[in-house]
Amino acid sequence: EKTDDDIPMPPYFRFMALLAFKIFSAEQVDVALLEVGLGGKFDATNVVKTPVVCGISSLGFDHMEILGNTLGEIAGEKAGIFKKGVPAYTAPQPEEAMIALRQRASELGISLQVADPLKPHQLKDQHLGLQGEHQYVNAGLAVALASTWLEKQGYVDRMPLNCTDPLPDQFIRGLSSASLQGRAQIVRDSQVNSEEKGQDSSLVFYLDGAHSPESMEICARWFSLATKDDRKVPSSMEQSLTCSKSRKILLFNCMSVRDPMRLLPHLVNTATQNGVHFDLALFVPNQSQYNKLGSKASAPAEPEQIDLSWQLSLQAVWEKLLHDDDKGSNSANSGENSQVFESLPLAIEWLRKNALEDPSTSYQVLVTGSLHLIGDVLRLIRK
Repeated sequence: EKTDDDIPMPPYFRFMALLAFKIFSAEQVDVALLEVGLGGKFDATNVVKTPVVCGISSLGFDHMEILGNTLGEIAGEKAGIFKKGVPAYTAPQPEEAMIALRQRASELGISLQVADPLKPHQLKDQHLGLQGEHQYVNAGLAVALASTWLEKQGYVDRMPLNCTDPLPDQFIRGLSSASLQGRAQIVRDSQVNSEEKGQDSSLVFYLDGAHSPESMEICARWFSLATKDDRKVPSSMEQSLTCSKSRKILLFNCMSVRDPMRLLPHLVNTATQNGVHFDLALFVPNQSQYNKLGSKASAPAEPEQIDLSWQLSLQAVWEKLLHDDDKGSNSANSGENSQVFESLPLAIEWLRKNALEDPSTSYQVLVTGSLHLIGDVLRLIRK
């Protein structure tokens, strides 16, 4: 309300960090976990001078236009959160990244410890709430950070005894109940799937906000495993009788700052290696729009106002990937392999129409490429 030309609104990430600090202070939280918005060294969250502990999760090639073109450069920016006298942990990293992280830790005179991935037996027959094998790496880092905080607070009796023994019950409850929308999330479409109609799960959305080469591979492995599991273990006898075959469809968009030639090949190749081939790819614009805070701009109302040139570029990359595929497992005719929709609601409507008209087929739709797209899909299918 008090902003003007002399005191403008802060950039989005800085505003969100400031808002978070205000809320934490107002609510008098006991402990806060701050996730860096972008990079590390120059991120708004890095104003905290003496955190209890610092952690770095798995690094990959993302935001390269800002952070650098090599993993070493990116790791150097990430290591900017390290503080003198503050313990630091990292998930296992490629050697190039580890060299940069160790160098910064050495400059500050702190020890950098690698957090071991969690072992399944440490959960005492429970399962992680977040799906995907990579979550055991994230869980290992989370346990290391939480244990450090407990130690600093004097709660030594609540800490894990070592990195191989089963975790305390409080840790297991937290890890098994954790949830994060849009990451390895499976949603059965309620408008199509109805037990009253004798149908079950003939349209299922598999949502993952992957938007880097590394996360694309992880996403493809998860989707491959999840759809195989769905085929092996029908949720009801009706499903095994009703859905005798499946169609795997990709619903994709990514921001224009991303390079689809660095994303789609990783997705397709990893899926193929795991025995999964997409029958069709749908390319759509995001429904939500990114505007500056305080902007009066609105989303285009008429279809003819929507620029689909980016979606057509994505489709061209997809078609080239299929054309270059020596296995020839996909049709070579453009239009059979992919479609561009002028809006996300139209794509969802098309999927529902086809699923209802063909109840003998299970439509397994992987939605990925953008967290904005994931959020838009979740809003639409839950209406």
